[in-house]
Amino acid sequence: MEKPKFYLGSHVGMNSVNDYLIGSAKETINNGANTLMFFTGAPQNTRRTETSKLNIDEFKTLLIDNNIDINKVICHGPYTINLANTVKPETFELGVRLLEEELLRLEKIGVYTVVLHPGAAVGAPRDLALESVAKGLNMVYKKLPNTPVRVALEIMSGKGTEICITFEEIKKVLDLVEAKDKVGVCFDTCHMHDAGYDIKNNFDKVVQQFDQIIGLDKLMAIHLNDSKNPIANHKDRHENIGYGYIGFDTLANIVHNPLFKEIPIVLETPWINKKISPYKVEIEMIKNKKFTNPFNNKDLK
Repeated sequence: MEKPKFYLGSHVGMNSVNDYLIGSAKETINNGANTLMFFTGAPQNTRRTETSKLNIDEFKTLLIDNNIDINKVICHGPYTINLANTVKPETFELGVRLLEEELLRLEKIGVYTVVLHPGAAVGAPRDLALESVAKGLNMVYKKLPNTPVRVALEIMSGKGTEICITFEEIKKVLDLVEAKDKVGVCFDTCHMHDAGYDIKNNFDKVVQQFDQIIGLDKLMAIHLNDSKNPIANHKDRHENIGYGYIGFDTLANIVHNPLFKEIPIVLETPWINKKISPYKVEIEMIKNKKFTNPFNNKDLK
């Protein structure tokens, strides 16, 4: 089997209506993708279906039959985890418990990378919040020292009191993490743009800066999203590829950049009119490096 030039997919559903992970795999295949990202349950709550009901064996068979490498599949951790919260100890403790449970679930599924929002300081000093994230990760990996599941901390846009909006803040967390081989970074192009990184005009420089401060070997995943807002607005409003302030060429070039040929890249762009998935069309455009203006009801930036 010929090795792919890149791993490109999208966020896909995982629910009972579509036979859980079977539906996730089928959606991925239908989109012409060769990787995917899913939540193991609703991201805003703590309820989770038993892994025995998720159709794991059938999921793995579908991936193998369609030449999708499960080692490039990623999961997104629940939004209810906030390891940065030093104001409410119960919130921090809940986050540690949920993350530990998530790693155990993913180990059973066979997916070994989970993207995690580092969290928000909620009024406390940012340094304390960064230290708290590392503390929570250290607690989880002390309980699960042999887990193969890695955590990719997502670079955030800086809305509210979010932390890890700069490479320096991410580095502070990574420096304090004891399981060095288990924790890395997830780029989000919309977040980075909204945080102030000029990925549209100086992406190579941004990557060079990341490599100098953190190291490209720490990059585990990329979320590929355009942005509804100008640079440094700290809004975090994703836009469809080619319809925002980052632009199609920049985003397509990221996917085709040989630096990222081993990194799973997933789309989290909005559905058209909240009803129609854009992913099949966006993936096709990116593969061909040709913008076709498929959603012409949108205002092109």
